[in-house]
Amino acid sequence: MSHTIVHLIRHGEVHNPGRILYGTIPGYHLSSRGRSQAARVARSFEDHDVTYLGASPLQRAQETSEPFAEVTGLEVDTVEGVVEAGNRFEGLRTKGWRSQLWNPVRWPLMVNPLEPSWGEAYVDIAERMMDAVHATRRRAEGHEAILVSHQLPIVMVQRHVMGLPLAHASRQCELASVTSLVFDGEEITDIFYTTPAKDI
Repeated sequence: MSHTIVHLIRHGEVHNPGRILYGTIPGYHLSSRGRSQAARVARSFEDHDVTYLGASPLQRAQETSEPFAEVTGLEVDTVEGVVEAGNRFEGLRTKGWRSQLWNPVRWPLMVNPLEPSWGEAYVDIAERMMDAVHATRRRAEGHEAILVSHQLPIVMVQRHVMGLPLAHASRQCELASVTSLVFDGEEITDIFYTTPAKDI
């Protein structure tokens, strides 16, 4: 059987001075730190046998993919299936004491955190992500592939592959991190997590 590796890259830091939950809102681009993170991770693939490069259509993922295109010499394929999850809190400030989630008008959206009730269902995210992963594996059969995506979709893949409940309270998916899925034929035999840009 042929061995294939699909690397899931979380995009770099986003320029977001208003600390808004941007989700799928267009126009959010990488900060200078985010561009440095993306460049660092891309360089870590210089000696890899990467034959396919795909990215979410959102600007921050497309910008993160640019240095990977330079390193690999590949064109970036836009992959709708690895886009960020939809969220009914998009556009709100959701962190800190100024969080708009303190407003009782929004509490009915939080009735079921296991689904979750405020956005795209975890099971749906996992399904579309795994479809994209397997399609990518077929494209890069016997080689390596890169998909630039977002935190929650990548976490859904991690938890699905490890047989964990999709609902969760904590995540291991830092900015510009790499989650690598190792295939033997069609079967995932291992999963690795690395942070090449952790010191930026």
